[in-house]
Amino acid sequence: MKTLEDAVRDDDLEMAARFNKVRIANLYDALDSLDYPNQCLDLGLKPLFIGQRGAGRALTVHGRRAPFSHDEVKGHESRISYLSVRDLVMPGCVVVIDGGGEPFAGKFGEMTSWGLHQKGAAGIVVDGFIRDFPGLVELREKTAFTVCARGTSPIEGRRRWSVESADVVIAMPGTLTSHVRVAPGDWIVAGSDGTIVVPDEIASQVLEIAEGIEQRENDMRRELAQGMDFVTASATFLRD
Repeated sequence: MKTLEDAVRDDDLEMAARFNKVRIANLYDALDSLDYPNQCLDLGLKPLFIGQRGAGRALTVHGRRAPFSHDEVKGHESRISYLSVRDLVMPGCVVVIDGGGEPFAGKFGEMTSWGLHQKGAAGIVVDGFIRDFPGLVELREKTAFTVCARGTSPIEGRRRWSVESADVVIAMPGTLTSHVRVAPGDWIVAGSDGTIVVPDEIASQVLEIAEGIEQRENDMRRELAQGMDFVTASATFLRD
């Protein structure tokens, strides 16, 4: 089975920088043109802070909901530790966390995000909530680490939610489909419009198409600002 380490290449940081220059909508259009219309995660999974961008290869984390009774919570422990996940971080990766259906607890938080950042992660995508909003604000102010989640929660995740495995294929909630497959090493690109999964095997082709769309739209914006009629500009720069 392919792992994140198997997928990493020397030009990944350059690829990430290119992905970060492409609008999320244009990236979606590029995937759609190749008959990959279902790569947009649930629209609740986007950066907590408006204007943030993040792109990198996926380090996947599979989790599950733990029982909620007092006795069951007291006795529950994760199968693998946070430090085991952190040890798998490769420079520039995005940690993608399957919430396993747990609806309330914060899965990871400010301190764990600092730890991922120190190992070189570009960001985190959590299917669910994350903790410690004030600390995440400070993290945002001091780093380029991008946090994507449904929101924040004060509820401690330990013993209510567990990490079962990492660097495995996971299913994240989708927008146009119930789930989106995320394999280790796939590309994750997040922005204010949402979060997109780009399968590794088509990443270069998708990026080239998206950059072409981006260039045409930028040219059109320039001409519109200079007074070109919209109908003329559409005929000149937009393609079906």
